[in-house]
Amino acid sequence: MINKRFSWAAFALSIAVSVNSFAQQSTAFVVKANQPVTEIQPTMWGLFFEDINMGGDGGVYAELVKNRSFEFDTPMMGWKEIKEGGAEGSVLVYNIGEKNPANRRYARVKVKSDNGRYGISNEGFRGMGVKEGKQYDFSVMARQQNGSNFTLTLELVNESGQKIGTATVTPEGTEWKKYTASFTASATEPKATLNLWTKGKGEIDIDMVSLFPKETWKGRPGGLRADMIQLLADMNPGFLRFPGGCIVEGRTLDERYEWKKTIGPVEDRDLIVNRWNTEFDHRLTPDYYQSFGLGFYEYFLTAEDIGAEPIPILNAGMACQFNTGEVVPMDQLEPYIQDALDLIEFANGPADSEWGKKRAEMGHPKPFNMKYLGVGNEQWGEQYIERFDAFEKVLKEKHPEITLVTTTGPFPAGDRFDYLNKELRDRNVELIDEHYYNTPEWFQQNATRYDSYDRNGPKIFAGEYAAQSVAIASPDNKNNWLTAMSEAAFMTGLERNAEVVVMASYAPLFAHAEGWQWTPDMIWVDNLKAQGTPNYYVQKLFSTNAGTHVVPMLLDNKAVTGQDKLFASAVIDKKTNEVILKIVNTSDKAQSKEVLLEGVKKPGRKGTVTVLKSDNLDAMNTLDKPAQIVPVEQPLKVRGNKLNLDLAPYSVSVVRVKMS
Repeated sequence: MINKRFSWAAFALSIAVSVNSFAQQSTAFVVKANQPVTEIQPTMWGLFFEDINMGGDGGVYAELVKNRSFEFDTPMMGWKEIKEGGAEGSVLVYNIGEKNPANRRYARVKVKSDNGRYGISNEGFRGMGVKEGKQYDFSVMARQQNGSNFTLTLELVNESGQKIGTATVTPEGTEWKKYTASFTASATEPKATLNLWTKGKGEIDIDMVSLFPKETWKGRPGGLRADMIQLLADMNPGFLRFPGGCIVEGRTLDERYEWKKTIGPVEDRDLIVNRWNTEFDHRLTPDYYQSFGLGFYEYFLTAEDIGAEPIPILNAGMACQFNTGEVVPMDQLEPYIQDALDLIEFANGPADSEWGKKRAEMGHPKPFNMKYLGVGNEQWGEQYIERFDAFEKVLKEKHPEITLVTTTGPFPAGDRFDYLNKELRDRNVELIDEHYYNTPEWFQQNATRYDSYDRNGPKIFAGEYAAQSVAIASPDNKNNWLTAMSEAAFMTGLERNAEVVVMASYAPLFAHAEGWQWTPDMIWVDNLKAQGTPNYYVQKLFSTNAGTHVVPMLLDNKAVTGQDKLFASAVIDKKTNEVILKIVNTSDKAQSKEVLLEGVKKPGRKGTVTVLKSDNLDAMNTLDKPAQIVPVEQPLKVRGNKLNLDLAPYSVSVVRVKMS
């Protein structure tokens, strides 16, 4: 029976209020800070290094002399004869072959008269980057031939031929010895050349001609570029995966990466051609080799320096399947497996063990405490499975403490992926490495990729990913804001699914502006500068705001996976007692959102919001303009358990608020 006092107007008003209240609620993010979903592994955000784009020699390895020991297939590549004032002489390269297979060649300089000056010159890696007022260390292995009495004078000259640094060494005797000298550069020059002049008459042998800046990472002689490693350290990475990548595999098995040849004295490390030197017709780089001055010891040491877990990847008895696809027969796989066992001993064994002793002799008696080891890089097919099975059987029997990293190949879907994914999951492997190079749209659409993955199955290592602005491996790809923002959207999905995803890293890491083969890349360098891309700053925002536990962040009671073109994730950091939100606005409109912090008793009155944004999706950072897109931190007011966010168009925002 109808109540006579019922007012239709009042009923309509109540409905309007209810609808308006629901509409307001739908605009609010709800963060359940007291309901941790899963712990975030300290390895969550890390780094992947491969010697591509002259990222090693000519890049992070600070050696300025190219082909310092005349070991390139063209022995004088990078060198040329120089003479002044009617000088007469010649250069002859000697090859002693198996007498010293790691360093087979040296150059003999013969001077026929005292007229003028005669010598050889090295062009460096697209020139030599030299800074005014900085000290540089020169060294050379040399010996005089009988009856000779030479002095060697090095001169560093700029592009105009003006001298900007000089030093002299006087080799003595007929036995090989190392001679050193230092000088301070008088000018800054991105493309200096090293001239090595002889004074005297007769013959002199030279080898291992080297020039390093004194200012290397942690001041280590013969070390790494400090500015490049500092960019990595600033990210607070959880791991460092090395040395690749396809260079692990090699174009052929003969050209594969063999870690044992990359340790010990640098003059005993066996140089090989880099597989990327002629991989792409658009960027042929025939002078791209690996001297292995940056070897496994240096990788382990760098990981330790920056607080990252080392994750070495070893050849699984297979060459790159995009090249020759060679495989070693199963009955000859044992040496490959033994290399893995020996590497574990090199990294973790006591200083009196066979391989632990070699580590100690290099200067690190304490173990590196390696916990992970990758078997293969981007292999696929039955041939990989049978080889992985052989590795796993031996390694898990002898070293059950080591987590093995496997692969589902180079693509995130398709027949190859499906086959490997099933086979590896049937084996209940520990860690599967998935790679994704795809369009920015793919990254936004796949923010939910891991929502349905089995929580009790293998963990995921997102080992290589980068949005491609044009197409995979296109030379026209750019590190623009669209790619970086789309990766951020995808990364919120990785973080939400930290119960499954335990590691993630962008790839490739470094690229030399005049020596690249592949784009896009996270950090671009030239001979003097290093610059982070927008993609770098996205990675850094996530890695330096990692937190310790994932908590739900909801919009209309659902995870934020693209509603209103918004993507978001939330974590708490029990170490700092903060809640941390990551919100990506991929729309071209500003959006205002209220955030309700549930389960936070007395949040701080102030927080911070760090914003990375650009109105131009094509915008990039460059070496000349490195700060076009960089994070900007601002204070943020908190009212009780609420805060209001103004999300700029095309932006990534990171919010930090104390929970008490």
